[in-house]
This record gives sequence, structure tokens and C-alpha cells, in this order.
Amino acid sequence: MPLQFNPVKLFAGTGTKGLAHKIAENYGKPLGNVTLSRFSDGEFQPSYDESIRGCDVFLIQSTYQPSDNLMELLLMIDAAKRASAHYITAVVPYYGLARQDRKDKPRVAIGAKLVANLLKSAGIHRIITMDLHAAQIQGFFDIPVDHLDGSVIFVPYIKSLKLQNLTIASPDMGGSYRARTFAKFFNAEVVICDKRRLRANEIESMSIIGDVRDMDIVLIDDICDTAGTLAKAAALIMENGARSVRAVCTHPVLSGKAYETIENSMLTELIVTDTIPLKQQSPKIRVLSTAPLFAKVIANVNQHESIVDLFRVSED
Repeated sequence: MPLQFNPVKLFAGTGTKGLAHKIAENYGKPLGNVTLSRFSDGEFQPSYDESIRGCDVFLIQSTYQPSDNLMELLLMIDAAKRASAHYITAVVPYYGLARQDRKDKPRVAIGAKLVANLLKSAGIHRIITMDLHAAQIQGFFDIPVDHLDGSVIFVPYIKSLKLQNLTIASPDMGGSYRARTFAKFFNAEVVICDKRRLRANEIESMSIIGDVRDMDIVLIDDICDTAGTLAKAAALIMENGARSVRAVCTHPVLSGKAYETIENSMLTELIVTDTIPLKQQSPKIRVLSTAPLFAKVIANVNQHESIVDLFRVSED
């Protein structure tokens, strides 16, 4: 007996409307309508403007700050469950609170696990996300997790630059594994910026492990928040004789004075994705879209097909 595919309906939270429209366009199906009713005190309530009974529902929302984005997603999940959706998938391009993935000091929360519990309790059957801050966060879920790899988007762009002396760099020790994974695509060397704090409340010092002289450096990270570490790493790399330095970061959180820091830095460009919308435009920031990849993954999930081939980077 052939597999029976349920009708697919895509919906977006208010925090990720732009990306969601592009995903829907690539998928070939318009976004469904959701009404967000607001009370005068700021409380809100999402409601679906069409029947979703028996449908495979994909709810697209990144959970960056403010926390309303996460709360809106949770309410959308609950509403879909109560409206008898057949299968509910949370598409979370940027998984917020992922930096709180362990107890690194006494008496702190593990926020990434708490969010996983909230999403599961609300009623999702599956989650699709991209470049988690720590890959082991997948283990916080007892449901299927499709963890998309941003390298399939970034590697072709880096190849298009045709950098003759390419070297991959990590801005800190914690990102060395991610940098080595990228380096394999180019058969490139890896250097690491060893970041140290001299004492509490003082500026961090940084040194380079490896040779960057006359090299075109590409820094690899998953999140760019204040951009302070990237700017310091870029300055140090250029001081040590590099020809150029760029940075690749999947999620452009870009808080505080990040835009000013980037524009005043030694970075040639910062290459990011659209998992989080930019607050402002910058001549140094290039945005690559994740929409085609998310659309293909949604299609394969609905049709019960493997998604592994979607992460194979072309050898061209």
C-alpha cells in the first residue's frame, strides 16, 4: 500500500515572517493565516484562520529575544494541537537559549533543556533547527530532531570567493571542532584564537595558535552577538600579517553596538544567514538565505524521505 501524505500547512510567527514567506515560496505553497489578538496589557493570543484538522502543520518561528517569540510559538503549538492537527513540526531556524546548555557554575538554569521541555509539553512531534550552539542539545529532546548544517550554504559562497591562501580560523577554543569541519571542505589549515581573561572585569587577552601570515582567513562561528570577540580576533589576525579576514556566523543576533563594532572592525565582510532578521543594513554584512534548504527539508519530512543528501556539499 502506498504511503498516504497528509495535507501540509505552513504558518509563521511574527518574529520570522520574512524568512517564512521565502520558505513558503520555495516550497510552492502560501503561508496560512494566523491572527494574533492583543490585549491592552500586552498579552496575546494566536488563532488559525482556517481548518488544520488532520493536517501536517509546520510552525516557523525563531526564538530570539524578546521571549515573546518563544511564547508565541508555544501558544501556536497548543492551538494547533487543540485544533486536531495530525502532526506538528516546529521549524526553529534559531534556537534561543542554546548557550545555556550546561551548568558551568553553581545555581544556574539549563535554559536549552527547559526550552526543549516546553516545546515537547506544548505538543510538537518534531523539531527542525539549524546550527545549534552545541550539537548535544539534540539529546534534550525525546522526539525527532532534524539538525540542519549551515555549511551547505556557506561553503559554496566561500568557494566562489576563490581565495588563494585560504585558512579557516576559530575565534575561541570552543569553536575549534566547527572550524575543523569547515576546513575539511577546502583541505585548509586551521588556526585558533586562544581567548583568555586576565582577571575579573578586565579586557580579555587573545593569542593566535597557528600561522596566518599572507593568508586569507575565514573565521567560523555559530552566533554573532556583540561582535566583540570577532572584531578582536580580526584585528589580531591582521596584526600578525594576514592578507584578509572574513567571518562566517549562522545566526546574526547582533545586539548592543554590534553593527558599529563590525563596521569599525578589520573584517572584510561578515557572512550570515536569515535565521534572524537584521535590525539594520550594513555594507559589511552579507546575508545568505536558508529558505531553499528549509523548504526541501519540510518537503522530505512530509514525504517520509531522507534529508541526508541535502547536506552534501558539491565538489565543484
